[in-house]
Amino acid sequence: MNTIQGAWNTLSGNENAQAVSAMVESDTSAFQFLELTKTQRLYGFGACLVGGFALSLIGSIFFAFGQIALFATLYVIGVVVSLIGTGFLVGFARQVKMMWDPVRRYAAAIFLLCIALVFVFAFAIQIDVLVILFAVLTFLSYAWYTLSYIPYARTLAAKLWPF
Repeated sequence: MNTIQGAWNTLSGNENAQAVSAMVESDTSAFQFLELTKTQRLYGFGACLVGGFALSLIGSIFFAFGQIALFATLYVIGVVVSLIGTGFLVGFARQVKMMWDPVRRYAAAIFLLCIALVFVFAFAIQIDVLVILFAVLTFLSYAWYTLSYIPYARTLAAKLWPF
């Protein structure tokens, strides 16, 4: 158990290890009926992350063969599965509530808007270039949203960004 707690603290950073640990342990609404341990929750997060990446990658392969609608569907499902994975860490209800905190409100809104626009341009309007553009914007907004959960990650990313 100490090894798991140590790994958990390493993932969350030293200064915020207590806060993240308390956040994970305090939210039982999504896991009360499942009775998941921290280890199982980390496995759920990892499985969703890998599964979401695999779906997005398979969608990208279909794009190379000209299947834009299939690309859009698999890519967006992959991103959403990855997002669901973070629900294993903090709880699904809390995840939805935290999406609209002031620090990540705009990233979450842009993320959801880009998902909708990927579908609009893939199915309704059928403009391939805009599907790709909004798929890239979906990825970037998801990355920016995810970085908001890691202390000082956005600051570091902004300093490392070459533009």
